[in-house]
Order: sequence, then structure tokens, then C-alpha cells
Amino acid sequence: MNNSNVERNDIVAGRNAVKEALQSGRPVDYVMIARGDRQGSVADIIKLAKQKGVPIREVAPIKLDSLCPGGRHQGVACSAAAHEYASVDDIFALAEERGEPPFIVIADGLTDPHNLGAIIRTAEAAGVHGVIVPERRAAGLTWAVGKASAGALEYVPVARVTNLVRCIEQLKERGVWVCAADMDGDPWCQCDLAGAMAIVIGGEDSGVGRLVKENCDFVVSMPMNGKINSLNASCACAVLLYEAARQRAGINARNK
Repeated sequence: MNNSNVERNDIVAGRNAVKEALQSGRPVDYVMIARGDRQGSVADIIKLAKQKGVPIREVAPIKLDSLCPGGRHQGVACSAAAHEYASVDDIFALAEERGEPPFIVIADGLTDPHNLGAIIRTAEAAGVHGVIVPERRAAGLTWAVGKASAGALEYVPVARVTNLVRCIEQLKERGVWVCAADMDGDPWCQCDLAGAMAIVIGGEDSGVGRLVKENCDFVVSMPMNGKINSLNASCACAVLLYEAARQRAGINARNK
């Protein structure tokens, strides 16, 4: 087997992702840097690793290429414990800690780790309390997801569940409204996305599953005025999360 084509769950790649892994206190075995590259942000990573007592290894760039398929490592990677999944209760606990109604993303069948990572990155920026993914037929928390999240994976709880439909039912029992993003929904700007809310983003090819959509409270869609009929999953998610964040901010302002 050619190991260069295998995604390693214990490898965190990219300057931002490695820096955030070190800062978050996540167990890191050692940091690898491309031989001869000690300038700019790499120097900051080396300094941080030394402060944390984490060994530093200089390796040939080809070594990093073999560990990180596609070479998207920016000359830096680290060996860390595989990222642990959170629980749905952890997500609710974070919302309670912040004194906010739960704000959740549900990724229904996303298989592209870069899409999942981008969604986690946007979720962190928009104030989401956690992301829920299914156990099967979906991207897991690989190094590629961590790289695409630009370090946000260290701060956003990601829970993995065996049955999304049952999970949605449980969220609704706990007072969370659940909406799906799909082409046959109501216009997104006319929908109430404030309050306790979970937004379902569908997979790249098939969108939101039929049973999942049937169990949502409502469906939202975005107008497509061009020649294509859909957006990339992470782009659609970003638009909806920031609209929800805008509405939530307005409610918070009125309550002060």
C-alpha cells in the first residue's frame, strides 16, 4: 500500500492548524518543519512548541508530502492524538456557558473533508456552539478537516451520531428549531433563524436526505439568479450562518 495516499488521523497539517493545536493544549507528540524553513510564522510555531515542551523535528519536504496527501502542509505538520468527538450534551453545555440559545450545524452526509473543514471554520467565526455529523457515509475528523478548518476544529465541538433523524427529534425535544437548506424552501431572508436553532446542510451530491428533511421544522433556500442551481455546501452554509448570526445579534441587542 502507498502510504502517501492515506489520510492520517494523527497528523495535523498547515501553519494555522498546528499553531492552534499547540495553543489549545491538545496532546502533541512532536512538530515537523521542512528543513531550512524557520522564517515568519514558522519561527512563531517553533517558539510556541518549545514553550510547550514539544520536540521539533526538521524533515525533508518530501516527508511532509508523504504524510499529507496533496502537499497542503505549508512546510509544517505535527503528530497529535486523533481529535476526539464531543457529545451533543457538550454542545448544549457550551451554549449554556455562553448564556446563549443553542446554535448548531448538522452536516448531513458531507463526504469532502475540505467542505467539512470550511464549515467548521465558518461555524466558529459565526458563533456556532457545535457541529453534528453522522457516523456513516460522511467525512470524519481527519487531518484534512483540521487543515481546512484553519485551527477552528480546536474550538468547535463536533459530535458524531448514529442516526441523524433521531438526533433531530431529540434536539426538538430540547427546544431547538431545526431547518434544512434545500432548493424547495422558503426564501432565507424571510425565515426566522434566531433563537435556539440547528441548520442542516446536505451532502455535495444528494443534498439533505429525504427523511432528515421531513423531520425538520422548515426548509430554507437561497435565490439562484445565475445559470447554475446550487452553491457549494460550505458556501451555502456560510450565507445561512451569518444571516442567523445577524438575527441573533439583533435579538441580543434588543434584550440589553
